[in-house]
Amino acid sequence: MGHKGRDTDVVIAGAGPTGLMLACELRLAGVDVTVVDRLARRTGESRAGGMHCRTLEVLDQRGVLDRFLAAGELTPVGHFSGLMLDFDRLESRHPYPLMILQSAVERLLEEWATDLGVRVRWSAELVEAHQDEDGVTVGLRMLEAAFAPLRARYLVGCDGGRSTVRKLADIAFPGTPATMTAMIGDVELPDLPEEYVWARRCATGEYSAIPFEPGWYRVITSDYDRVADRDEPATFEQLRQSLITLAGTDYGMRNPRWISRFGDAARQAARYRAGRVLLAGDAAHIHFPAGGQGLNTGVQDAVNLGWKLASVVHGRAPQSLLDTYHAERHPVGERVLQNTRAQAALTRPGAQTDALREVFASLLVHDDVNRRLRDMLTAMDIRYPVGGRHPLAGRRVPDAGLKTPEGAARVYELLHAARPALLDLRGNADLGTAARDWADRVDVVEARCEDAYWAVPSHDDIPAPGALLIRPDGHVAWAAGPDSVPDTAALRTALTTWFGPPRPGPQRATAIPGPGGQLTEHTSRRTLRTPPSTKLADARRGCRGTEWRLAWDRPRCARAAVARARHRQPWGPAHRPSTPSGCTS
Repeated sequence: MGHKGRDTDVVIAGAGPTGLMLACELRLAGVDVTVVDRLARRTGESRAGGMHCRTLEVLDQRGVLDRFLAAGELTPVGHFSGLMLDFDRLESRHPYPLMILQSAVERLLEEWATDLGVRVRWSAELVEAHQDEDGVTVGLRMLEAAFAPLRARYLVGCDGGRSTVRKLADIAFPGTPATMTAMIGDVELPDLPEEYVWARRCATGEYSAIPFEPGWYRVITSDYDRVADRDEPATFEQLRQSLITLAGTDYGMRNPRWISRFGDAARQAARYRAGRVLLAGDAAHIHFPAGGQGLNTGVQDAVNLGWKLASVVHGRAPQSLLDTYHAERHPVGERVLQNTRAQAALTRPGAQTDALREVFASLLVHDDVNRRLRDMLTAMDIRYPVGGRHPLAGRRVPDAGLKTPEGAARVYELLHAARPALLDLRGNADLGTAARDWADRVDVVEARCEDAYWAVPSHDDIPAPGALLIRPDGHVAWAAGPDSVPDTAALRTALTTWFGPPRPGPQRATAIPGPGGQLTEHTSRRTLRTPPSTKLADARRGCRGTEWRLAWDRPRCARAAVARARHRQPWGPAHRPSTPSGCTS
């Protein structure tokens, strides 16, 4: 239970990927969480179909990535409005998108959340919310119209584009309306003569048929002649007729699992926080689902917000820390809306758009253009305004290989417990002294890195730093160069800014839930004995005689594995289907 007089610390409305990821982040920090959802159970719908590099890194930071790799399939390419991008040179251990259905993502996140002690209440529709100086009281409509109040310190709306929480908090949702209608559904296509169809352009729109599971295809059709009413039900017959209009046939479409509709409306909440009410995921931003950014942006919203909200709930940091959530994530959402509007414009039918796409495709062969779009879509180029001149300040930390007294380790293993880490790579005793008054909140780790240079997305390689203050979300709050004397005054400022004021004197260790859900005694010094993920271990074993390189040298064995995957993926270069007259790929 939550604090005295409250039922829980935080209520999260919405048990989708964003809400569940936020719940896990809060539980890792010891916050009591209740997730509520109006649905009686999961529907099995899977609008999203993949995870990008940065989201995979976030899961790796928590030690749970192997669960998701086992349920998905790596693919060596991504796209911008259907135009292929090369992900081969992305500076990460996990450069390639993971094809995984949203239903599988939600199942795995819910299992993790359950391990951590998160309560999920289904058939609990949030209909009221009133906040005061001490907390928020929400009203839930339960089964058989029963009404139940719930008292919490904070309420977070992760309840989708039509967010009830956003409306109750009176947060504006400006943007642009839909100009087209797209339909989506998972069906059988027994008469499809090809392995797949990818973004085939026709006179009035385009269509795709992508095999996510054996025997099943995700069919997506786009119609630019009409804008459907948002409350109009989506039917199997509508999807079938839409495909016939575009392709001239329905390919024997049958047995729909689910059918839905979307458009290119793009809207963003004017503010992500209203007192004790916050928004994340689609509740904060909606857009045309181009480039696979929606689920990823929501999960990364959750990881940015979770540790900050936990610090405030525990009284370690002032409420003003929550304002940095809006300051950091609103610009990210704004950029996603901008680039998806551009991608939507590039999908429109017509000779002018065809010409524009041809010119655009000719630019993508240049490494700088490909890199710019790739880093944007994957969110690898994000740099938060944390202050400081070091090139890593505000950026996500590379997953460098480390040597510690306990043996080999990686930077991301420092973050499994979702705690800040002060990484000392030069054995400077002044750093530990400077951080002593934050010993209850920040882990001080002394290690060595043998690599002279680190690769940074959207930036030139940099000399390996001498020290780093890493936030729980994996972004660097402070950094020192390899040869310079660390500015301990600036370090203490960063510690205060992000993790609250100092607390002099001896600190008592606290019990926190680790990645596996078990409570462990935690101190400010970390012992790095976390085993690598199953998939990474398998990759090592499958690469006999080949050194396991660091992030910026990407494993040659992973390169070989993706080369094999390239021949299995439905849209790999090895599978270019013929194009019938009247349409273009």
